[in-house]
Amino acid sequence: MKIKDLEFKKLITADKIEKKIKALATSINAEYKDKTPLFLPILNGSFMFASDLLKEVTIPCRISFVKVASYSGTNSTGQVNTLIGLEESLFNQDIIIIEDIIDTGLTLQKIVDELHGRGAKSVEVVALLRKAPAREKNIGAKYIGFELEDEFVLGYGLDYDGLGRNTKDIYKQTVS
Repeated sequence: MKIKDLEFKKLITADKIEKKIKALATSINAEYKDKTPLFLPILNGSFMFASDLLKEVTIPCRISFVKVASYSGTNSTGQVNTLIGLEESLFNQDIIIIEDIIDTGLTLQKIVDELHGRGAKSVEVVALLRKAPAREKNIGAKYIGFELEDEFVLGYGLDYDGLGRNTKDIYKQTVS
């Protein structure tokens, strides 16, 4: 598949994604059975993952959104800019951040720090993908779908300059 100037090949099929999401939701349902967590999907990339995950969550929960960005093209910019913030009180809330991918961990760390600073009772992360650099820096998430090497991926909500989000599978960039 070609998007703009880059070639991509299928990395993770829609079937594998669906099975992994069901397993992640089962764990969350069990661990939060006596709680009412606030799910916090990170837009734009997590929208497909969040939608599919939350359909499998059977516990009472609330959902709110935040939008941040640290990407330009295929590279992290190293700067995290909050574009849309939370307006509600987070004091004494159990929060589960829904992230599409943990790349460098910059975005995730900023969000976790801010949520703790606003009085969250607990903050956990469910991420569909985690790259090697985040693992090496011990940027954690309690619930991880798939571990990746440091490769550029798109599809299933992930994009390249705004394109490719609408595919049901996840693709990785091929070296040409």
